[in-house]
Amino acid sequence: MAEPRISIIIPVLNEAGMIQAQLDSLQPLREHAELILVDGGSRDGTLEQVGGRVDHVLRSEPGRATQMNLGAMHASTPRLLFLHLDTRLEWKALQALLIRWPDSSCIWGRYDVNIFGSHPMLRVVACMMNLRSRLTGIATGDQAIFVCRELFAEAGGFPEQPLMEDIEISRRLGARQRPLCLRTRVTTSGRRWQEKGVWRTIWLMWSLRFAYWRGVSAEALALRYGYRPAVQHPSGQGSRHMSGRVSGDSSEHG
Repeated sequence: MAEPRISIIIPVLNEAGMIQAQLDSLQPLREHAELILVDGGSRDGTLEQVGGRVDHVLRSEPGRATQMNLGAMHASTPRLLFLHLDTRLEWKALQALLIRWPDSSCIWGRYDVNIFGSHPMLRVVACMMNLRSRLTGIATGDQAIFVCRELFAEAGGFPEQPLMEDIEISRRLGARQRPLCLRTRVTTSGRRWQEKGVWRTIWLMWSLRFAYWRGVSAEALALRYGYRPAVQHPSGQGSRHMSGRVSGDSSEHG
């Protein structure tokens, strides 16, 4: 098996219902990428569904930023890509990135996004997300943020906060260099828009971003968004590495 050129880090929490299909969609990428799954304490059998579909399984304290930082620590390549489980990254999208990312360069950026769903406004939402991101240099997690390890370390990794970690790291990275905004698209699920209502979700997200821009803390915004601090693992232990890099079909998981 060839050495991977990029590390794809996937934070998850209680995703047993969709994890097999989503990880199956990533299998064609494994010739060039290592897949690192970081579980935040799932209690629905998520890890039992993983099988040999990833190269590393890590267990972390809950929190997307915490999980992604742990994954970055254990990545074996200088290229990091952070992928939400409900965002689909196809081979042509990864190939477009690797073509634009020579071994000697240190960059960061994101993809344009499509939003999968039946509501006709989702296409408009996606277009607005892509345009806003291109104009402001701010990327969101749905757009599959990628960054070289050196630049990620300089920015201090993802800030340990319950919301807006993607906005904050974009600010920090953007202060160092402009992002590469790939027009090749990834596809993300429209489930949160459809479950909560498209217009309501748009209003909520823009309200949260405006409040964050005005200086309201991420913790206060998380409570407004409906977030409640997750319970730590019963063992009381911190983040743990559950497996080493493996090849082929074998992978250990908790």
